[in-house]
Amino acid sequence: MSAPRLVVAAPTSGAGKTSITTGLVAALTARGLAVSPHKVGPDYIDPGYAGLAAGRPGRNLDPWLVGEERIAPLFLHGARGADVAVVEGVMGLFDGASHPHVPAGFGSTAHVAGLLRAPVVLVVDASAQAQSVAALVHGFATFDPTVRLGGVVLNRVGSARHEAILREALAGAGVPVLGAVPRTDAVGTPSRHLGLVPAAERSAEALATVRRLGEVVAAGVDLDAVLALARTAPGLPAAPWDPAAEVDVVPGRPRIAVAGGPAFTFGYAENAELLAAAGADVVTVDPLRDERLPAGTAGLVVGGGFPEVYAAELSANAGLRADVAALAARGAPVAAECAGLLYLSRELDGHSMCGVLDVTTAMTPRLTLGYRAAVAAADSVLAVAGTRVRGHEFHRTTATPPAGPTPAWHWSGPDDATAEGVAAGPVHASYLHLHWAGSPQLATRFVSSCAAADRSEQHAHR
Repeated sequence: MSAPRLVVAAPTSGAGKTSITTGLVAALTARGLAVSPHKVGPDYIDPGYAGLAAGRPGRNLDPWLVGEERIAPLFLHGARGADVAVVEGVMGLFDGASHPHVPAGFGSTAHVAGLLRAPVVLVVDASAQAQSVAALVHGFATFDPTVRLGGVVLNRVGSARHEAILREALAGAGVPVLGAVPRTDAVGTPSRHLGLVPAAERSAEALATVRRLGEVVAAGVDLDAVLALARTAPGLPAAPWDPAAEVDVVPGRPRIAVAGGPAFTFGYAENAELLAAAGADVVTVDPLRDERLPAGTAGLVVGGGFPEVYAAELSANAGLRADVAALAARGAPVAAECAGLLYLSRELDGHSMCGVLDVTTAMTPRLTLGYRAAVAAADSVLAVAGTRVRGHEFHRTTATPPAGPTPAWHWSGPDDATAEGVAAGPVHASYLHLHWAGSPQLATRFVSSCAAADRSEQHAHR
């Protein structure tokens, strides 16, 4: 199968990949094209902007989380019905996962571009260089002959004269200049302790930013040349990923609520798709605004986000906090990741949370970030003891104690010194973020747990 596609990369982080990617998606969408946005790596925030621009979910492509073999199928699944796909890279083009279990460059933008057979557009921050840009581009074009560098976008160009110097320097580099975007502060995306502020939190402001990025990129980049490059991508020897083929269908259609809204914006679209494919009735609950769980809720998934930013508002919604506590108390399964763990804790920065876990959580100055290989420490509503998964951590909070009497996970292996999270009764809570497409049995296990609890609840009320 085939889908026109390209990968947007850069020599380093901070060169403007997210702005250029979002602008490209917005500009191509404004032309009436259906654009499929994707992001290399685990990051939840960047694809939110491209997704807002495209009007469809921005989907992650991370070989560590899902396996190399699933990258092309997941891409084709996300790109169904699209005229073109734009994939934002991660860090520098050749920078990969830092983990002893994988070789250098694994999970890099170059790695994923190879798995997708996609041409690469290099975004170069030209603000502090002139003729030297040719040496930079030459190095990236020749460093790995398996990577096809199809064009360059010059970003943060200072003036028309600066652009002319850069284009002249690159004239003999063998890589076409697809455009030049001027230096501007008019389309900056605000950031805070974990990076950019998620698009979902900014509503009208985010829409205005995305629209302006589209205008800037449309004015400075040759969109016809970009589309022509995307159409040179060959067919992929893969079929689109099918969530129904990954899970067993559980009878009973249990209703599973998934936390959403501004405080819980971190989630992979495929997780909910797997729950639905396994037979769940998936509904959304916003812990900032909804005072009760949806009627008939048999299980709850609380993913990542920024509850620390909304701690006071989450605490003030006492009705929903009590509902969540009552749900867990009657044995309904609850799966929580990172922000979800904070919400289930006794308190967060002194604000009362749901009290499902006898844990105190707080913000800290220290960033915990990295890929993890983990093993389930015990049978739980989410995993069978010994289940091996790959995930990632990304937070500036701490939990005291960091693990319960029965931890959720051991990092790397059952004898590893690091025990983390809580797997107690119907609750599985941890800092570990998981992409369930890499471990689809988790969805089947959780839906089965919810269906069993729902049957027990109904039987008790007869």
